[in-house]
Parts: sequence; C-alpha cells; structure tokens
Amino acid sequence: MSPEPATHASHRAGALNRRRFLATTGGAAMAFTSLTGCDLLSTNPTNGSRDAGHDRGDSSAKEAPGLAKLVKAGKLPPLPERLPKSPLTVTPAERTGHYGGDLTSAILGPAEAVQLYRIVGYDYLMRWSPQWKSAPIPNIAKLAEASPDARRFTFELREGMRWSNGDPFTAHDIVFVQNDVFNNEELYPAGPSNPGTAQALDDHTVRFTFEDPNGLFLQEQASTMGLDYVTRPSRYLKQFHAKYNRDVAAEAKKEKFASWTEYFSAKADRWVNPDLPTVFPWRITQGVGEGTRVVLERNPYYWKVDPDGRQLPYIDRVVYSVVSDPEVLLTHVLAGDIDFQLRPTNTLTNKPVLARRREQGHYRFSRAVPSNMNTMVLCLNLTHGDRALRGIFANKDFRIGLSLAINRQEIIDTAYQKQGRPYQAAPRPESEFYDEKFATQYTEYDVAGANQHLDRVLPDKDGKGFRLRPDGRRLEFTVEFANGIWPEYPTVLELIRTYAAQVGVDLRIKGEDRALFDVRTGEAQKHDAAVWQGAGGWNDIYLNPYFYLPVSAGATYFGRAWWDWYVSGGKNGEEPPEPTKRQLTLFDRLKGTADATERTSLMKQILAIAREEFYAIGINLQPEEYATVNDRLRNVPDKMPNSWVYPTPGPTSPEQYFVN
Repeated sequence: MSPEPATHASHRAGALNRRRFLATTGGAAMAFTSLTGCDLLSTNPTNGSRDAGHDRGDSSAKEAPGLAKLVKAGKLPPLPERLPKSPLTVTPAERTGHYGGDLTSAILGPAEAVQLYRIVGYDYLMRWSPQWKSAPIPNIAKLAEASPDARRFTFELREGMRWSNGDPFTAHDIVFVQNDVFNNEELYPAGPSNPGTAQALDDHTVRFTFEDPNGLFLQEQASTMGLDYVTRPSRYLKQFHAKYNRDVAAEAKKEKFASWTEYFSAKADRWVNPDLPTVFPWRITQGVGEGTRVVLERNPYYWKVDPDGRQLPYIDRVVYSVVSDPEVLLTHVLAGDIDFQLRPTNTLTNKPVLARRREQGHYRFSRAVPSNMNTMVLCLNLTHGDRALRGIFANKDFRIGLSLAINRQEIIDTAYQKQGRPYQAAPRPESEFYDEKFATQYTEYDVAGANQHLDRVLPDKDGKGFRLRPDGRRLEFTVEFANGIWPEYPTVLELIRTYAAQVGVDLRIKGEDRALFDVRTGEAQKHDAAVWQGAGGWNDIYLNPYFYLPVSAGATYFGRAWWDWYVSGGKNGEEPPEPTKRQLTLFDRLKGTADATERTSLMKQILAIAREEFYAIGINLQPEEYATVNDRLRNVPDKMPNSWVYPTPGPTSPEQYFVN
C-alpha cells in the first residue's frame, strides 16, 4: 500500500553533515511524503464541547494563552528562555492549528496504561518518519553517529532543552540512566544482555560504548525500547537512589516500600507519579490509578515549534477515560465522545457498526496499515518437556500436515468478516522481505495431503480415529491463548480444533489470564502450543523477528529453551538444531553491523532458513485496520502505519493535532 505524495508532518532537525547523517539513517531521506488516503468517506467537521473554557487566544501568538498569563504573572519564564536554541520544527499535516481544547481517548483498565505511549509518550532520542522508513531520524538528538563496528554511538542533544519542571535536559541525565539504573545490580539483577556504559563528552553530547556490537541500537531509540533514556530525570530521581542518598532505605521503609528499589521504581513511574518531570508534549496531572480518568496537561517547556515559531502542542490537555468494558467504550466512540481510538474498539466486527454511525457520531476512519503479518500464529512447543510430544512437534511433516488440515478461507469468512487471505507467518506484501513461497506454503486446504504428511509421523490410530503416539497413547495437546485480547480467538481455535479432529489430531483449547499465559509460555515453558498475533511483518522485523528465529524471552513460543541457550552462551536451555544455530549466528552478525545493506542481506538469509524450517503456522494475513477520529480533531492523517514498534499514532506528531 504505497503512500500518495502530498504534504505531511515533517521535522527539521538542524544541520547534519552527510557522513554523520548516513551513519544515523542509512541514507533514508528526511523529506516526509504523505500517508493520506483519498478513498475514505469523511463527514463535515463539527465543534464539540470539550474545548469549552479553553482560551484559543491570538492565532499569531507564539505560546498558549494559559502560558502567556503565567509569564505575565511572573510564574513562568518567557518563551525564549523555555525553548532550546534549536527547537525541532514540525510541519503540520494539514495546516497550522490554534491553541486550546482537550483530546479524549480511553484505555481498557489500568493494565492498558502502556497504550499511553502511543499519543502522549512518543519523544525519544530518535524517531520514525510518519511513513515509517526503515531508518530512524533525529528527534531529541539533533544528530547521531555510529562507529563502523556498531559498538559506539554518539548523540548530540539540543542545547537549552528542559524538563517540564524547568530543569535542564542534558547528557548527564542519559548517563544516569545507563550507568546508575540499567547497570545497577539491585535495580536490574540480571544485568543488560549487552553491557554498556555512557559518557558525557559535554553537557550536550553523550556517547554509549557497548561490549558487543549493537547494530540495532539506533532503531531501538526510535521505538518504545528507547523510552527509559528520556524519561528518568537524574536531578529528580537521584534523591531516591542508594548511590546518591544514603538514607533512602529508611525513607523507603517509612513510605511503606519493601526496598529502595521499589521506592525508586514507584517514583520513576511515568504514568503514575505527577511529580516526575517529562520531555513529552503533555505532563501527567492525574495519574493511572487515581480514578476513572488519566489527565495530562501541556508541558510549558516543550521543545518543538510549528513553522511560524509557535510552541507546540496546540492542544491543552489529553484526557483518557479508564473503562473496564470494551462494549462501554464502543458506546462512547459511537456517541462521538472519543477523539482518537485504536484498540480495543477497532475490530473487524465493530467496523460495520461504526461505519453506519459516522455521520451521527461525527467521526471518521483513519486507515491503519498493520505491521503484523498474521491475525494468529500457532506455535507448537518444539522444546517441550514431554519427549514424545517434542519429537512429534519437531517433525516438520507433522507441522505441514496440521497446516494443510486448516480451512483458512472458512476461518476468514466466519471470524474475520471475509477480510484477509490465507497466509503463513511470513513478512507482509508491503515488506522489502516479502517472499511469496514463504507466505503461501502449506496454506491450501488439503485434507488428503494433510493425512499423507501426518501418516509419516503417526500412522496408527485408536478406535475413534485419533492418532497414537509412539508410546501407544492417544496424541492430545492443548493450545493456550490469552483471554480478552482478540475476541475472535475462541471461534478461530474452535474451528481449528474441528479441522484437527478430521485428520485424527485431538487438539484442545484453553483460554487464560494474560499474566498466567505469559508465565506458562515464558519462563515456565509449560505449554504444548500457544497462539498470538504475528509481529515482524514489516519494518518492525529487525526488532520483532521472534516468529522467524528464537530471539525473545517472552514470545518465542516455539522454542524458548533455544532462546535460553542462545542468551546464556550455551550454559542454560537446550542447544538448537544446526539450521537454527545458523540463524542465531547470522542474527549476531546482523546486530554487529551498522551497514544497512549488509543488515538486509543477513535478514534475508535468516528468513530463508525460517521458510525451510517452518517453525510456526500462520492463518490469515492481518487485514488493514483503522482508528476512529472525531471530526473536530485535525492534522490527523487519513492513513498511517499501525505497530507497537512504530507506535501508532506517535510518529504522526500528536503535538501538531488541534481541535477545530
């Protein structure tokens, strides 16, 4: 789905010579093209009541009226003293906006507070362009330089940039995070997988040095993995750290914390503690857990401006409702009470209902192109503790047979509103790594072919037609899934259970709480099989490749013991087969290069092995998704990528959204 060319949000990050720029971006252009689609029905914008009481002020004013009043009263420094010497300029998607109003959204319970990053928490050292080119671009960092061996990274920060309380944001803040937080054995007992240190070359230049090559470090700094470096202000947090406060253990006990580390973590909780300074466009004033709302107000020291030099953000406040029922949330969206919402209301089942009410609810759809490659990936535990099951699952013929037994088109018609197409756990068509053979192999519905492959593994059956294990017992296993995340999963798995039974496989299904699911499929390794959506389908492939090789502690459902072996240098877990070891060697080389061309070549080799090994079974190509956007909210693109790595809609710059 190629973006149409037109004006869109862009960022002017200051001077950057070509050599240093290429080291940062791999040569990706900084000019932003449009993601705006022209095939959506939009209703006329309407004025809501959520901007009542907010003074829009003079349209030519350089700062919000509320801040101007504080300056006049002597309670806030003048704007030039609050901006860095080189503020980042954001070109609005449609037009320059005006100040004022609230942006409303919702989260499904406190556990979903992680979703706040998407709108109000996307400002890291680097960032993705709105159209999500594969290389990151400067953001808080004016420029970045990587050494050829990908062990050393140097960032130049914006001189004069400040935290929301007015404290200077400097290289020393980042050094504190790396050296005193990540490298602190009490805060992080396991230690970093790739130990590193940070050094402040001066107040505005920081250098990271890692023991091993870290070729994905810049990409990580544009994703949520880079969050901690810019959300832990040293001047504030040192008072809760044992290195800087010898009395902190006693203070922690007085505040009812079991240890200073718990005390520190609570004070560093960016969505709970309103006293924690931030560099984001809005700062928390009512945190998660304080009631049925989370409220954020504009950051008076925010470091971005529009092309006219007017300080961003345009919007005064962001207000999240905290609800417990997705149906209640859907009702609020239908009524037009929500300005921007992705999950959990953006299901295929809800879309026809939402489409019919667009005019009455005064909202429109923004198309969201997913990075996920599959609506469901079925992973058999190839390192299962039951040796008989392990032998069966590890036999490729068994996996092929099970895949051929699945009627994917019926699943798509029944559970996915006829959206998508039969697809394996393979990169999406939009990806530079798309491989038609990988994407389509073993996706045809072929019961006879399924039986042929399964007969090679388990030829004997019991009196009811179910296949017998080598030990004479009936083959039966359970597929586990997390409740409440994807409502169609029980339907899909019930269909898969039926298809499996038709070829003599006794497959059970079990839904469980997300926390229990994570434990059983993670460190405990107690699952027979598990399902999850297929990440790593597009530009997230470098950071989320875990359906192609075992490189994730929490999501390598098909081979967690191989991951343990890999990260422990062979001390723990189980040694994987040779093709998998070859993949891990290639992945080490991939992480060890700063050269984008070499990285691409290495990933293609990794994927070629994944295609042949066929670790996981895909069901359906993830269809295009959508967000609902109230008509009064402007400068929101009509089309954007959708990914946690992206993370939607953060790179479209919500700070330049405004209420019409």
